[in-house]
Amino acid sequence: MPVKSPVIVDLKFIPEEVEAALLGAFPDREVINLADSAHERRDLSGIDYAVVWKSAPDLFSRAPNLKVVFSGGAGVDHVLTLPGLPDVPLVRFVDRTLTTRMSEWVVMQCLLHLRQHRAYEALARKHEWRDLIQPEAADVTVGIMGMGVLGQDAARKLAMMGFKVIGWSRTKRAVEGVETYDAAGLDSFLGRTDFLVGLLPLTPDTRGIFNADLFKKLSRKGPFGAPVFINAGRGGSQVESDILQCLDNGTLLAASLDVFEREPLSPESRFWDMPNVYVTPHVAAASDVKALFAHVEHQIERFESGLPLEHVVDKVAGY
Repeated sequence: MPVKSPVIVDLKFIPEEVEAALLGAFPDREVINLADSAHERRDLSGIDYAVVWKSAPDLFSRAPNLKVVFSGGAGVDHVLTLPGLPDVPLVRFVDRTLTTRMSEWVVMQCLLHLRQHRAYEALARKHEWRDLIQPEAADVTVGIMGMGVLGQDAARKLAMMGFKVIGWSRTKRAVEGVETYDAAGLDSFLGRTDFLVGLLPLTPDTRGIFNADLFKKLSRKGPFGAPVFINAGRGGSQVESDILQCLDNGTLLAASLDVFEREPLSPESRFWDMPNVYVTPHVAAASDVKALFAHVEHQIERFESGLPLEHVVDKVAGY
């Protein structure tokens, strides 16, 4: 019986979480966890598979014979920019846990802004009992940019909460119960959007798309008189100097940001202390590492059985 290829694991996750998830994972093959210093000088030639998240820049030169690369998350821009990326299938992580975690974060942020949670927190700190005028979800139109698996699930759950939901993607998607727009309909989409949710992959077309010019096109007819920006897609899709400017001049009412142009976010960033901004450290859809390894095992089994891989990335499109 032929020896099965080892799997390289190069994940910049919480080390203890990766180690715990590896217990029982890939039971029939060796795992080379590059977080272990014992593998620092390991010869990685002749190995077929690598599971990566923000991996070392020399990984592909050390492992020149890979047959499949697996992303540790739904995003793949961290892989596409690595030097020496081999011309082999790149598979992104798609899993129920990843999808539900993202939807939970998006719904939570929309509700926090709808229910004016920051304003009530400020009143509580002053021990002031005061009611604020309270719109309901049906008064707010949430526009989601990025209608893939994550965007569609978030749309369904927001609609269940009573929000009006519309969607935008470069090419029009048919989503039951959600009115959708394509590239040509961007301005119409923005003009209806009170809360803008960013779930876009990072591509040359989406880099810097969330900028002052776009924010100025958002609806100002909603119950709060100015729009809210919520981004859990990729940090490179937003222009942070424009977000700050728009928050300062009232073009934006508030924001929730899980991703940033540079991560980790600098301790000196104004975002940390702004009363109308929620900051989370790129955890909206943190990967369940056990589920990730189960996904990789399943895809390797398909590959070695001659079946097509699932969730293969179009490297030209970037997703």
